Amino acid sequence: MLSLSGLLVGLILLMVLTMRGMNLFLASALCAMLVAITGGLALAPQLAADGQADALGAYMRGFSGFIANWFFMFLLGAVFGKLMEDSGAADSVSRWIISHLGMRRAALAVVAACAVLTYGGVSLFVVAFSVYPMAVSLFRQADLPRRFIPATLAFGSVTFTMTSAGSPEIQNWIPIPYLGTSHLAAWQASLVVAIFMAVFGHFLLSWLIRRALARGERFQARADDPELVERRLPHPGMAGLPLAIVLIVAFLWHDSLGTSALILALAGGCLAAWLLQWRQLGHSGGAFAAGSIGALVAIGNTAAVVGFGAVAQAVPGFDIVVQALTHMPGNGLLAAAVAVSVIAGMTGSASGGQVIALPILAPHFLAEGVNPDQLHRVVAISSGVLDSLPHNGYVVTTIRAICGETHRAAYGPMAMMTILVPLLGLALCFGLFALGW
Repeated sequence: MLSLSGLLVGLILLMVLTMRGMNLFLASALCAMLVAITGGLALAPQLAADGQADALGAYMRGFSGFIANWFFMFLLGAVFGKLMEDSGAADSVSRWIISHLGMRRAALAVVAACAVLTYGGVSLFVVAFSVYPMAVSLFRQADLPRRFIPATLAFGSVTFTMTSAGSPEIQNWIPIPYLGTSHLAAWQASLVVAIFMAVFGHFLLSWLIRRALARGERFQARADDPELVERRLPHPGMAGLPLAIVLIVAFLWHDSLGTSALILALAGGCLAAWLLQWRQLGHSGGAFAAGSIGALVAIGNTAAVVGFGAVAQAVPGFDIVVQALTHMPGNGLLAAAVAVSVIAGMTGSASGGQVIALPILAPHFLAEGVNPDQLHRVVAISSGVLDSLPHNGYVVTTIRAICGETHRAAYGPMAMMTILVPLLGLALCFGLFALGW
């Protein structure tokens, strides 16, 4: 019981420290040590008996293992996004969408811009950085409360696009080697779920903003607000071509190359973005350097919580949780969804939660005869339900580093959009599978 209690306290403490502003690398390491001590785990290899796990080794294996497996996807995704940003292609696509939706639908325009870029393969973090200046401008002109900008960015990036069939985001690709599926697994049900999440989420976000306006909240300008710099942008059709190339390459080669198809697709997107926009890019070394740094920050934040999860996985309390989750009575898909959601919540990462959960859960549920395509889609969607707890790397980066908000002001709406909406989408997915989709 001490191990289980320490595991829960460590998770809660990780969320509290993150909300109070502590660096995620330090917070995850400190909380991992607490979990290790209460779980009776040796802190260092020199203190562990032969064959016994230790906290330092477990943390670094989780941290480095995640980077080893997914580094090139993060790297190419970040570089691709930076090339799209520096060339003006991301701005061109976003402004085309915004110009067709109009100022009256400012929040919807931001959501649509994020969704197109995310589903086109641009890194979630790069999308937030790229769209934020336009979001500030739109919210200022529409006089909407700026604390809803993080929720708007997140809704367009990490809900109906991130975990949908066909998406090039890694949350849709991680299950492939464990389940023998493709990134289009259960696409019919996924399409219906994505449409539902997009429509319901739009009405929910609009309702939340209207309530805030009724209470008298308005846009509050800041001295450091970014200004949209007018420059010559590429034609939207030309700007969107690299996004289309990412999707097409991933679709054509996913059967033969598996997850490596995403690396090829993103590399093709980078090449296309550079070749088509080389005049606007000029000296593109800055884009490659900035993209590489962005990839290190993004994968480092995720790897840090995976390291915490790896230590949690090594203590007896984690086995108690896994045994309870994997032996839930009833439908195997439901048990898998609960298990992945809980583990993703514990680690604060959809991708990290999948990497920890799937090696344990996939053999168990496949042996029980669970449909692998349905399991893939359930795992993908459920990983995006509880992953956006306060200590999630994307949540921290978007609220604080990008938008300059506080968790107190901005996290409530973001939680509604990134937890409630995917949860209802997951429930709909179960209903569709029950009907034979």
